[in-house]
Amino acid sequence: MTPGRLPRYTRRNTTIRSIEMQNRCPTARYASVTLAAVLLWTLPPVPLQAQAPDAFTPVTDAMLQSPDADDWLMWRRTLNGWGYSPLNQIDRDNVNDLRMVWTRGLTRGSNQGTPLVYNGVLYMPNPGDVIQAINAVTGDLQWEYQREQPDDLEDFVAGLSQINRNIAIHGTLIIDTSADDYVFALDATSGRLEWETQILDYHTLPAHQSSGPIIANSKVISGRGCMPRSGPEACVITAHDATTGDELWRRRLIPAPGEPGDETWGGVPFAERRHVGAWMVPSYDPELNLVYVGTSVTSPAPKFLVGGVNNTHLYHNSTLALDANTGEIAWYYQHLNDHWDLDHPFERLLVDTAVTPNASAVSWINPRLRPGEQRRVVTGIPGKTGVVYTLDRETGEFLWATPTVSQNVISNIDGATGTVTENAEVVFTAEGQEVMACPTWQGGKDWEAGAYSPLTNTMF
Repeated sequence: MTPGRLPRYTRRNTTIRSIEMQNRCPTARYASVTLAAVLLWTLPPVPLQAQAPDAFTPVTDAMLQSPDADDWLMWRRTLNGWGYSPLNQIDRDNVNDLRMVWTRGLTRGSNQGTPLVYNGVLYMPNPGDVIQAINAVTGDLQWEYQREQPDDLEDFVAGLSQINRNIAIHGTLIIDTSADDYVFALDATSGRLEWETQILDYHTLPAHQSSGPIIANSKVISGRGCMPRSGPEACVITAHDATTGDELWRRRLIPAPGEPGDETWGGVPFAERRHVGAWMVPSYDPELNLVYVGTSVTSPAPKFLVGGVNNTHLYHNSTLALDANTGEIAWYYQHLNDHWDLDHPFERLLVDTAVTPNASAVSWINPRLRPGEQRRVVTGIPGKTGVVYTLDRETGEFLWATPTVSQNVISNIDGATGTVTENAEVVFTAEGQEVMACPTWQGGKDWEAGAYSPLTNTMF
């Protein structure tokens, strides 16, 4: 929490507090900088110059769906979100022999970006809408794009807008979303702006683009974190044509009156339904043609301030499976009716596996699940509670879940239905109340992604 700022579950004249017990509610942290260095070292030999424009091989949907082992073409390398590389040149026996060969400074700010690697060129997202193309062998800068930002941007969109976690590649284009709520494309060989399309007007519907898009069958799929004051129309996932930038569809994450889910908001006026964003990167199954994306909490978070504690306020803290052609919701699963600011937008891992949860190690299991049953699953730790959820990704059926950190906000999950029951003892019900909720708003997990190895069928 930034010093001097109120947490999102607090409003003016309200004295609700969530007591933070860091020694009892440990948080996970990862060495992402070390990972980036290892990736740089695993690149194969490449030419010292970028490909000439007429020699650049366009990146196709087939390449994205089955990338070459030498390339890293998206945030987690593959559309299933694994973060797994099949390269094996570096192993436990020789990793200690790695040596520094070059370094390059990045733009000042919070550097959380994952580079793309294609044909020996490293495309690096930097804070502040800066993208660099770097020769991965020499470290030489091939081009840099600095997007001009409006002078009043920070007056409407908070500092998270300057974070840039990932970019995408398709055809001959590098594609990203910007702090001023555009989606745009650059020529991969020169950095020249090829097209840009406004998604939202940040003056009236501010949202922060802390994470970039993925490409699903030539569609640029992007989510965003909508600012609490911006209202429901800013809380959208969008699809754009990767070649032209034309908008194809948008999916609002907060239902309007008359739409499915409207009844879950307890009569709260539509304009006052706020902050259900999708601020991390989706996954995509090309066979099912479904995009899997996670959502965040309402604002304010305590539900007694937003229509009542027993209302579920769809589609906050949920996994959504969206039809990639239309944006329609194929199914959803709500992980938590969140009163504590425990967002659930993190990576969804798509795995085909025999599902055999160990009853002695797993807290909640679907009783209909046959041990060893082969399923297409979506799994991982989707939110700040640190709970692993495994769902059937064709239907959304709950299969199993278990905590990985100390937590006291979930008291039970019905294995047969997947319905989550919150711990009533830590649910805010009135102003001035104090509770000890674990984890804290910092989470048992945050945006740093986990990974999956198909060699060991292990999630990390």
